[in-house]
Amino acid sequence: MKIISEAKAHGGRQGVYSMESEACGCDMTFAVFQPLVAKEHLCPVVWFLSGLTCTHANVLDKGEYRRMAAELGLIIVCPDTSPRGDHVPDEPDNWQFGKGAGFYLDATQAPWSKHFNMESHILEELPELIAGHFAADMGRQGVMGHSMGGHGALTLALKHPDRFKSCSAFAPIVQPSTADWSRPALEKYLGTDEAAWRRYDATQLIEDGARFPEFLVDQGTADGFLENGLRPWLLEEACRGADIGLTLRMQEGYDHSYNFISTFMEDHLAWHAARLG
Repeated sequence: MKIISEAKAHGGRQGVYSMESEACGCDMTFAVFQPLVAKEHLCPVVWFLSGLTCTHANVLDKGEYRRMAAELGLIIVCPDTSPRGDHVPDEPDNWQFGKGAGFYLDATQAPWSKHFNMESHILEELPELIAGHFAADMGRQGVMGHSMGGHGALTLALKHPDRFKSCSAFAPIVQPSTADWSRPALEKYLGTDEAAWRRYDATQLIEDGARFPEFLVDQGTADGFLENGLRPWLLEEACRGADIGLTLRMQEGYDHSYNFISTFMEDHLAWHAARLG
């Protein structure tokens, strides 16, 4: 692990780091906030997965999570959204695919499969490093995310309920297999057989038997992507049919930006803290 920067924040420590990723074939950057109490005992870990075009820095700079995380004694881990580097394949004119758009999956199609393995990075490589370098209680992990990262949080929780004890999302892409801005990416990363897409689609995972105790989802009513990209009512329908608890809050007048996320960030951290103990 390389230290890029560290600074004191709310009595704790906000750091930005990098690691050499075998899964992604490049150096991967990530941010970690440790509260002051991490000097005394292990703390629960909450992962924040960011959305399309973002890096670790968006929530770091605009998410306003540190004060509440310090108060609740939570470690916050913010990974990047995709592999990086000049050697990594990309579609630079397509903001919905390639760098900044890893969709938290493991690609199976060339040339993407050599680098775009964000699921393995987040489930295998990065947790091992976090456990080895920070005061993290890896038996108490939660996951949250925004938009594409909300999709990632929901699917990872549904596939790994033994690891993640809590899950929440801001404006998640709940059915990426049919959404305008994610369906083309799934086809390029995973191929044309739509059966392979199901393990990366929250509603279809639920349909196929995956379960998680409960979710918290906030969605702005003024979000420009609501009707064609996000469609939280599809998750509501899936959860109702599977008897999964869903707290879906439609927030009047809020859009898709970090103005929305930062407004309700403390609610989400409190949700995770209550379930992580």
